[in-house]
Amino acid sequence: MPNPRLASRYAKALLDLAVEQNAVDAVLQDIKMLDSLCTESRDFANMLRSPIIKADKKQDIINAVVGGKIGVIVQGFVKLLVSKGRESNMPEIATAFIQQYKQMKGIMTVKLTLASPIDETVKKTIIKRITGNVPESQVEVKEVINPEIIGGFILQMDDKLIDASVRRDLNDVKAQFQKNIYISTLFAN
Repeated sequence: MPNPRLASRYAKALLDLAVEQNAVDAVLQDIKMLDSLCTESRDFANMLRSPIIKADKKQDIINAVVGGKIGVIVQGFVKLLVSKGRESNMPEIATAFIQQYKQMKGIMTVKLTLASPIDETVKKTIIKRITGNVPESQVEVKEVINPEIIGGFILQMDDKLIDASVRRDLNDVKAQFQKNIYISTLFAN
């Protein structure tokens, strides 16, 4: 069961340790690798959540999968999670760590939904218009292709949503026709 408070606390502790050890970027890469492993390998994620598999066996499996690929700090952190019985929270902790890292570095995540792929210069122009004076290095763009929006784009940034899609325009026109405001003004006279 997801526990955001627990994930946030463990992520903060790991981030603080990484800052203290001056290894933030290395720890970030290791955590990203663990995060992608948890999302891409259903078997690995199920193993982490399994109450049947004992902690020492889970540690052996994790070591076999990520053995020499992660640094000492993250290895120790994973060992701590397993010993405390918190390995099932590893995906949430990894996500929370990445979010806290972005917040610490001032990196803004922008989700750009398009009907079809667009030219890189057009994408940069859209992002530059929205983000204003924020440097390009502090903007991370996640591009999603969704043909259902027909055309235009949907931009999501923090708690803001800009829907400039053709689908939304068509829905607005449909709503106007369903209200039929023109007929009610015609018969009012």
